[in-house]
Amino acid sequence: MALKLIQRFPLLGQFGILRYPPVGPVLPSRLLRTRSEGQSSCVGYVFTSSSSKKLQSDYGIRNLTTIVKEPSFFASSSVGLHKDSSPRFRLTRLHQPTAAEEQAFQQRLTNCSSSRQVFKLLRSVEIMSDTMAAEALHRVADLEQEGASLKDPTVLENDTIRALCFQLEQDSGWLTDAGIVSTLLAGTRLFLDPWSTLMVRLVSESQERLDRGKMSVRQLCNLGQAMLAIGGSSCVMLEQVMKQIQKQKPADWSLEDLIAAYMLMQGGVGQDGKYRHLLNAMHTHAMKVTYCMDPPAVSGLLGALVSLNQMQAMPLVISLCKQSVRHVPHFTDDELTAVLGALMHFGHSDHYFVEAMERYVPRMAFTSHPETVTKVMQFFGRRNILSETVFDAIAESFVYRADDYSTSQVTRQIMALGKLGYLPPNAGDVFRKVETILRTRLSHFQPRTLLNLLHSCTLVERFPVNFVPKVFNNFFLQELQEQSTGLDRIAMAQLTQLYMTLKLECPNYKGLRLHPNYRVKSFLTSGRSLETPVDVQLYNSVTNGLVDLLGARSYFGSKVLTPYCYTLDVEIKLDEEGYVLPASHNDDVHKRIALCIDGQKRFATNKRQLLGKEAIKQRHLRLLGYEVVQVPYYEFEQLRTKSSAMEYLHQKVFPHTYRMSW
Repeated sequence: MALKLIQRFPLLGQFGILRYPPVGPVLPSRLLRTRSEGQSSCVGYVFTSSSSKKLQSDYGIRNLTTIVKEPSFFASSSVGLHKDSSPRFRLTRLHQPTAAEEQAFQQRLTNCSSSRQVFKLLRSVEIMSDTMAAEALHRVADLEQEGASLKDPTVLENDTIRALCFQLEQDSGWLTDAGIVSTLLAGTRLFLDPWSTLMVRLVSESQERLDRGKMSVRQLCNLGQAMLAIGGSSCVMLEQVMKQIQKQKPADWSLEDLIAAYMLMQGGVGQDGKYRHLLNAMHTHAMKVTYCMDPPAVSGLLGALVSLNQMQAMPLVISLCKQSVRHVPHFTDDELTAVLGALMHFGHSDHYFVEAMERYVPRMAFTSHPETVTKVMQFFGRRNILSETVFDAIAESFVYRADDYSTSQVTRQIMALGKLGYLPPNAGDVFRKVETILRTRLSHFQPRTLLNLLHSCTLVERFPVNFVPKVFNNFFLQELQEQSTGLDRIAMAQLTQLYMTLKLECPNYKGLRLHPNYRVKSFLTSGRSLETPVDVQLYNSVTNGLVDLLGARSYFGSKVLTPYCYTLDVEIKLDEEGYVLPASHNDDVHKRIALCIDGQKRFATNKRQLLGKEAIKQRHLRLLGYEVVQVPYYEFEQLRTKSSAMEYLHQKVFPHTYRMSW
């Protein structure tokens, strides 16, 4: 057996086994509903406390060792035996828990908020199946796992968990397939030493069961996640698992099987385009069963699609978003955070989902996790959805809760307000709170985070004059360059616009100036930009109307870059008497008209309000002496004839001039 194990699982024969922490892809206890799956021989444990009977034996309970510093497993020689340990679990096949008892146990387990409560529950249960025991270990992992280690490694020294693991080790050959693989997976989540007797026996027994080829899809997926955690994606045993999964037809899988398969793929098996045909078949089946998915399934599946970057699965994303509508009030904070993150990743939003969020956010703004509240703001900001209901509720909670927010969370919430150019009714209180945070925690801000916050404030006409010298400082600029994101073009554009804002809107500012080396010449760039490119179709329609109005194309300039970094969609020059000059004429220019041809992308998606970056552009152009004329899409697209378009433009550009027909 040992030789066979080493041959099939060679990584166990080395120190420093590569390990990938199963934080994301491993199903939390809310998703793990492991049952015996119809197996006739379900193993049960009868709990016996040493307080009622002194147990004597010639064997003891082994110490459980775990790795807490590195996200890798290492062989350990510190496994010892401790006799007279209590409590103890005895294996029996005579008394099996009923389905109702298992369900009640699962509910009580879910309600446990600490490992101590889990242990207390274990000591109170008289009959427990192997899958129930595995569930208890998973719940401990849910409560104690933090990154690549346990928050409190000493939790494994508790007598209850040691006794339970010892009994699982001793009777591994009697366990059901579901119990074996679930216990093994729980061991990886608890970062147990893979060379411990328990883990070696579980792996060996799992290999025997795998060779029989009778494991269900869910069991194969649990085993696959365990092997991925222990041996990495190149593990031979994992390849054997995937071969057996590929022989199955996803169309025949239960919903639980499907979710387990997605979690396995998310863990690293499905990266780099592997198993593409299997994934496509899973997507097709998922579309058919979306309607019956509960909140954990919806959020888990969306999270898997993000990790696997399944951009081609947009129909499934849309279907999951529709299913999310009914679950919005029932999502946990982590689940809602995952759902919002996925919708942002795939660039999708649903009208009904937005309405559900508007009903829910006022109830959760003061109580939900800070990251969840921040993710809500990010979602509405990223999707350009202006919801006064959502923004006002979160702005109100911000005043009371911001001290508990991280600097990143504070910044992301203000960025959403700046993005949509929206000021809540309590804007004064909000930005006084922001100023207090900047004053007391300025050194806690990462350079890019601080720049984003200050720039966002200016988009809604809140000018952080006292803190801008910090970002114009050479030391800060050097820090910004050394940060992982670097001093890219968008950061330099933000610095330039921040400096321009102070010069134009805060004439009393006498602080540091931004060095010319850090200024850009144009705010309009490909990709992310401080200006929204003009809508081509709308632009062509408007310029055709201008040609009809002015008589020739030469009387206006197109996409003109000003000395102030802004790009004008159309520029019209007038002399002192109000006559239109040719676009190439630079002498005797008395007035410049900046025509802003504002397409849908320059507005919030659900309201006729300019985005913050477009509002500040028009505000600055006016301060620079331009006469700004706005041509919004919702007005111009209603014009059906050439004459109506020409008349509209005449009233916009020359409202006080009578035009003779020609």
